Amino acid sequence: METISIMHAPEHVDEKVRIGVWLSNKRSSGKIAFLQLRDGTAFFQGVIRKNDVGEEKFEAAKELRQETSLYVTGTIHEDARSKFGYEIAIEDFEVVGESEDYPITPKEHGIDFLMDHRHLWLRSSRPNALLRIRNEVIRATFEFFNDNDFIKIDAPLLTGSAPEGTTELFETDYFGQDAYLSQTGQLYEEAAAMAFGRVFSFGPSFRAEKSKTRRHLTEFWMVEPEMAWMHQEESLALQERYIAFLVQAVIDNCQRELETIGRDVETLKKYTHLPYPRISYDDAIKLLQENDFDVEWGVDFGSPEETFLANHFDKPVFVLNYPKAIKAFYMKRHPTRDDVVICADLLAPEGYGEIIGGSERDTDLDYLTQQILDAGQDPKNYDWYLDLRKFGSVPHSGFGLGLERFLTWITLQDHLRETIPFPRMINRIYP
Repeated sequence: METISIMHAPEHVDEKVRIGVWLSNKRSSGKIAFLQLRDGTAFFQGVIRKNDVGEEKFEAAKELRQETSLYVTGTIHEDARSKFGYEIAIEDFEVVGESEDYPITPKEHGIDFLMDHRHLWLRSSRPNALLRIRNEVIRATFEFFNDNDFIKIDAPLLTGSAPEGTTELFETDYFGQDAYLSQTGQLYEEAAAMAFGRVFSFGPSFRAEKSKTRRHLTEFWMVEPEMAWMHQEESLALQERYIAFLVQAVIDNCQRELETIGRDVETLKKYTHLPYPRISYDDAIKLLQENDFDVEWGVDFGSPEETFLANHFDKPVFVLNYPKAIKAFYMKRHPTRDDVVICADLLAPEGYGEIIGGSERDTDLDYLTQQILDAGQDPKNYDWYLDLRKFGSVPHSGFGLGLERFLTWITLQDHLRETIPFPRMINRIYP
């Protein structure tokens, strides 16, 4: 007899199989017991009939506790009434691991309680669906960049310099030297782009912001592509193709998960249609002021401003060319203005704000050196980076996508913590 996983049950209709499962819930009615089962690949129902297994086995099934692990043996049948579409008629079962007083019961629990038990909460259908969508987005990311001639270059997580300043970085002692947990791999990706043309990194980033908003984690994951011989407009075209590709991949490969979390697929389909709208920072400020926002030119946008701008359009929108004073030192100066740089943030609709930040990179050695000095940094810490402007510098652009921010939007979650397996926040480092 073959041992299978639940996700492959449709391939074994009317066949007798064995599956290793956990019991997530159960109910009984007369001589029938219904077991809600999961095995890590999917959830479905097992049906035990007293006449099929005998009284002793049937009574034992009724006594099974939540999250008991067991092998079940039985025949797969179609079940049009269930979301999964199949069930197993159980003829026998064998308990593998007992479970007693499982803390997450089929009732409402507070978010702090669930986060304290995140190691167990992952077993529930909703977080399980969310992390399967996360996995699909990661898979599709690799596919997209591989298909577009990128190679993955891993940036270090420990750095001796701070690309965007040290105030929001975790500092550590590195054998007597100051070091920081990486906030971005961008500078290293720039170096790699000069060697390989098109590169991307995917890894954790760390920010020591003392923020408790729904849009912030202290540890999160970034996708950071960098492209040699590419100006900003070409980069924007790549960015919107990437987002549309990810959305389509989720639609195509996560239908059951989207149904579990209640995400409307028809709404998602809108975001696969290109191009995305574009608005300059200047025009964005005017639009906000015309709609009674108390903002002046030169400020960065907060959540209310980003939400309004995104909701003004029915797709993600690029906001172009922010003030130089509020952006990172490496962004390319505008050719006709001294006060803005060639950059763009991509704002997601439905109230989710920035999901991508990117720019063309400046290539002038003297300018970048002065920018580093103006930021209070020692240019010697950036000698390797400045070398990129000495030895065959070329136009190049890049961007960073915050994985959890993208997922929070795509899955309509209230907080980024729902989209990462074990969230790290200002008040949470357990479990």
